[in-house]
Order: sequence, then structure tokens, then C-alpha cells
Amino acid sequence: MAGSIVRMLLVGPADGAFHVAAGMARDAGAEVATATTVEAALACLREQGAALVMIDVATDVCGFLADLAAERFAVPVIACGIDASAARAVAAIRAGARDYVPLPPDRELIAAAIREIAALPAGPLIGAHPAFLRALDFARAMGASHAPILLTGERGTGKERVAQAIHQAGRGGGTFVTIECAGVAPDILEYELFGHDGTAFPMARAQRRGAMTTARGGTVFLRDIEVLPAALQARLLGAIDEAGAPRMIASARRALEALVDAGRFRADLLARFALATIILPPLRARGGDIPLLARSFATSFAASEGRPAPTLSDQTCRLLAGYGWPGNIAELQDVMHRAVLLSAGPDLSPDALVLADGSRIAATATRGNGPAEMDALVGRTVEDVERDLILLTLERCRGNRTSASQILGISVRTMRNKLKTFVEAGIAVTPAV
Repeated sequence: MAGSIVRMLLVGPADGAFHVAAGMARDAGAEVATATTVEAALACLREQGAALVMIDVATDVCGFLADLAAERFAVPVIACGIDASAARAVAAIRAGARDYVPLPPDRELIAAAIREIAALPAGPLIGAHPAFLRALDFARAMGASHAPILLTGERGTGKERVAQAIHQAGRGGGTFVTIECAGVAPDILEYELFGHDGTAFPMARAQRRGAMTTARGGTVFLRDIEVLPAALQARLLGAIDEAGAPRMIASARRALEALVDAGRFRADLLARFALATIILPPLRARGGDIPLLARSFATSFAASEGRPAPTLSDQTCRLLAGYGWPGNIAELQDVMHRAVLLSAGPDLSPDALVLADGSRIAATATRGNGPAEMDALVGRTVEDVERDLILLTLERCRGNRTSASQILGISVRTMRNKLKTFVEAGIAVTPAV
């Protein structure tokens, strides 16, 4: 049986509404541990770790958050409570809690809070585009192995969701642990991964086990491995092959080969992940998947708002398909959430499709596939059309050679040879990322 996707720690009374919340979290796909005191919660985190903590505001939330900072834990915290005063809820948020959830809990509210903070899957992976299906089929096929896997693609293309699918397709079960490499201080990142012996820094109170130990039998997902410090790259390389080490999956937004060439990433570490490199295409290259995903997101958000399933007109779908989606699936999800909130009825009109700043998608749509676009190709050589297609695809992929190659259906080697020819001919090429 596949393992859980997220490990949670609930801090508060072991009965009543808190007990119900624990059951709801388990129903939502979480592995749940409980602690009745702050001291017990800290001991549990040192021994087992957690992707998310929910704590009753009746406890010393501010003190608990201060203890987390002192012991250099990076775990997010949600405060919750029964008929808690606004002052308590605000104090918890100001002290560093990510959110506040009232108790007795609503099942969907609990699940939504977990999904938002701990990236719990909201449903099945959706898509019918050949490039996406190839990537997903390969990912799931590799799930039965213990080989390290590298997921590449732009921000928001669903790399963590695919990593979760690999974990769930595996035979060993265990827990899925996500480690954020970007935006985390090197020492904290080291403790998250490898723990410490209790003397690593002045405020350390006891020995702590890191994810490479607590996730044994499961999966460690390293998000944005390209920013992993050099010292941790070396330590990770040695730990990957240790007996009983968890399965390793990493994601990268940048081409690691270029970082190796620049001396910023270890060639031997990249080689360990090279056996299975899965490229997720950007949303703009997935064609008909855009309305499929849009309808799924809209239906889910409408249900959470107590509204009937919305409908998307042909004009709305055309606008969605014509936008470039620089933020990929994550941006589409946000757009559909706003569309549901802005629509008075079940029909999601083009006017409801707005970006984070309130601007309409209609004003930023840049892509088309009508007859006029095809007519523009007449009279041009195949060589010219191929060159422009490669350069435009590379530009849309922001210089990512790997993503552009996947979209075009050619090898990275072929792509590099083509680009070399263009550069030698004096043609400008989008720089590599």
C-alpha cells in the first residue's frame, strides 16, 4: 500500500473537536501524530519531524513558535481553537502561524488548509497532452524502483504533484517529506535533512533526527535542488546510497548541466539523478489540457463555496488557451479561483478571467491558431519556419533548452546543435537559464 503524502502533528487535547480534526486530517491523506503539550510536541518533532503542525490556541502558541525558531525548525504552523477570541487568533498569526482554523472543524476547511500549506493533492492529475502523459507514465513506471529521480520544468508545472504520484506508485509505502531548498538558511536546511546531535548551536536542546532518517522507507522530495549549497551536495551524495536511505526525488527549474559547467553543481550528484530525468512541459504547450484543468479547478472552488458546478463558454476557453501562462498550472488555478469568486452566476464569463493585479486575461492573450496565422507560413522555406519555431519556443521557455526540446519533440543534443548553427549565423538566441 502506498504511503501517506504528508505527516502532521496536532498539538492540543486528545479528545473532543481536536480528535475529530485528527480523523479528518487522516481522511484527507495525512499521517497524524498527536501531542497534548508543547514539550511533547517539540520532542515529537525532534524524533519524527512533520510537514505541518496544528496547535490549539488555548496552549502557549506564541511560546511554541518561539521554541521552533530557537531550535531552528522550518515547519509551518496552523492555529485552531473552539470559540477562540479574535485576540487569540490574531496573536497566533502575528507570532508566525500561517493560518487560523476554527473548531469544531469543517471537513473541507481542514483539507483545504492542509492542501494550501502542505501541498496535499486536491485530486487526480489531469491532462491528455502526449508530452504530459509520457512524462506521467514514465514517472509512475519508475515508482516501483528506488532510483533517484529528477523532475525538471518551469515554476508551477506540477513537479511536486508528480513526485507525490511517484511516491504513491511505489511499493515501499512510508511517508513523503518535502524539503525546501530555496529561501532556507544553509544551517537550517542541513538540520532539516540530516538532523544534529544536540550540540550544533547554543539553543539546541536535544538531538534531532533529519528527514534522511525520519523518512526511511518513504520518499524525500528536494524542491529546487539547484540551489542546494555545495557542502550539502557532497553530504547528500554520500547519503543517497546508504543502506535504508529514503527514495530521493528532486526538482529543478534550471538546467543542472549548465550549473555543472559553471562549477555550481556537482557532476557526480547530477549523474546519480541522470538515470531518470522527467521533463514536465509548460502549460502553454499542453493545448487542450488548459480547459480540462480550468473546468476541474472551477468545479472544485465552486463546491467549496457551496455553488453549483460552473460552465465555461467557448469564448472563455479560447481566452484561456490563448494566454501564455508564465506561472503555469499554479497561475491557472488562481485565475479560476478568482473567476468563481467574481462570477454572479454559474457561467464564468471572459470578464471574470483576471490576473492577480486585476487586469483581464483578454488584454494579455498572445497566441492564436487561426487561418491567418497559417497563411503567414505560405512562401517561406521549411528551414526558416523551423528556425523561427525553435527560437520562439525557446523564448517562451525562457531559455530552458530541456523544456523547449521536449515541446518540439527533439533531443537536447539536436537543440544545442541547431542553436550553435544559429549563433554562428549571427542570429540572436535566448540565453540559457
